[in-house]
Amino acid sequence: MNAVTPVILGMLSLRPRSGYDIKTVVDRSTRFFWAASYGQIYPELRRLESEGLIEGEDAPNGGRSRRVYKLTKAGRDALQEWLLGSTVTIEYRDESLLRLFFADALPREEALLLLEGRKKGHEQYLEVLHAIEQLPGGKDPDFVDLVLRWGIEFNEWGAQWCEKHLKRLRNETKAA
Repeated sequence: MNAVTPVILGMLSLRPRSGYDIKTVVDRSTRFFWAASYGQIYPELRRLESEGLIEGEDAPNGGRSRRVYKLTKAGRDALQEWLLGSTVTIEYRDESLLRLFFADALPREEALLLLEGRKKGHEQYLEVLHAIEQLPGGKDPDFVDLVLRWGIEFNEWGAQWCEKHLKRLRNETKAA
């Protein structure tokens, strides 16, 4: 499996979808913690189909060509094997934190702008996540909702953390 394989298998475990459908759902769900681009999704769909983990069927939509994929038994087994696997890697890439890590290379006021930007980023994520929470269409499956709750609570904490340390660092600057 590569990084996008579990995303595709997981999305198809919920229902058959086209590559476009997968990307649309990714953009309002997993992209907040596990991104997948069109450039990753379409080649992976072809690979998974050639390996027999998914089946595709042409389903044109108007004048557009479209292929809808569904999991095969082998694909469902591969997804379950990955879900129940013993390796759990928590890998978090956060450019904002990387910038903060090196912010001592900047004048203090410019470094504080990075922290202010991070706070705004958490607040913007919260707006998006609350909008997703309000989307029509009924209740999400329990564990999809659980991950949405994690995102909301994480970003609430992140915004509070930024505010707390902005105050602390500003007070230290005034005292110096």
